[in-house]
Amino acid sequence: MAFGYDGKLFILAFDHRGSFQKKMFGIEGDPSDEQSETIADAKHLIWEGMQAAAERGLDQHASGVLVDEQFGAPHDIPGEAKERGFKLAMPVEKSGQNEFDFEYGDDFGAHLEKFDPDFSKVLVRFNPDEPDTEMNKRQLERLKRLADWLHEHDRLFLFELLVPATDEQIASVDGDTDRYDQELRPELMRRTIQEIQDFGIEVDIWKIEGVDESSDCEMLAQQTRSGDGRENVVCVVLGRGASDDKVDQWLRAGAPVDGYIGFAIGRSIWWDALKGFLDGSVSRDDAAQQIADNYLRFVRVYQDTESTVGSTS
Repeated sequence: MAFGYDGKLFILAFDHRGSFQKKMFGIEGDPSDEQSETIADAKHLIWEGMQAAAERGLDQHASGVLVDEQFGAPHDIPGEAKERGFKLAMPVEKSGQNEFDFEYGDDFGAHLEKFDPDFSKVLVRFNPDEPDTEMNKRQLERLKRLADWLHEHDRLFLFELLVPATDEQIASVDGDTDRYDQELRPELMRRTIQEIQDFGIEVDIWKIEGVDESSDCEMLAQQTRSGDGRENVVCVVLGRGASDDKVDQWLRAGAPVDGYIGFAIGRSIWWDALKGFLDGSVSRDDAAQQIADNYLRFVRVYQDTESTVGSTS
């Protein structure tokens, strides 16, 4: 079986749940019905930003949204996105956990069939040197179950990989997280991808933490495509809530690399605009336009890098 995806992909990600309600709204635990409606309305405002971007001539065949069922479904964002021709991605994982598990347990398949997303997404924290080897094994077993189910049902698997540092690793760079990102994380990511592949877990699109150098992007892309049937497996850059300058650097590192096809960026696009709307300093329409501006700017950064490198190669 061949895995992968053909085409560009620029995803506006707003499937955040636990961290979203806590950091944006200060809500701990399960939200009340009223609080849930407030959160759902905020999600719809982000979606309005994507629609505003589309009104400026956006290529919707390459554009997508990553939105959750919990806060996205009440205002039918998944249905509206599909109806308007955007690619739809939806998460499968339980929010806010260090160990991957299914949001809806054994019913995960029924939920995916109900909303019929183009991509089924997981966020997984996995370090190959994690001392808790049993946790890693449990994660791999669950991910294998999911990957097999998705491909048996002709569905695409979008895998967001985070590689948090172990205590020993962060100590080895004197507690400097930037050094960890630059010196250790790229190779740890490659090893993690290989371990996941060796377990028989097949991924179509890897959502990759940004790296500063194109050479590291090339290493990661090559690993994602190593092995039979993986020739068309691709990568997108995630934003990690970083500054515009940092995300730009990651996009420019990935854009020229064969096997990279775009991005999946969330908080870097909508956080400030949404905060402004919620505190009353920005109107709803202006907030939506700011989200559209930010999204389109990142698309331009990626595409301009591609075209510049392509014209000089």
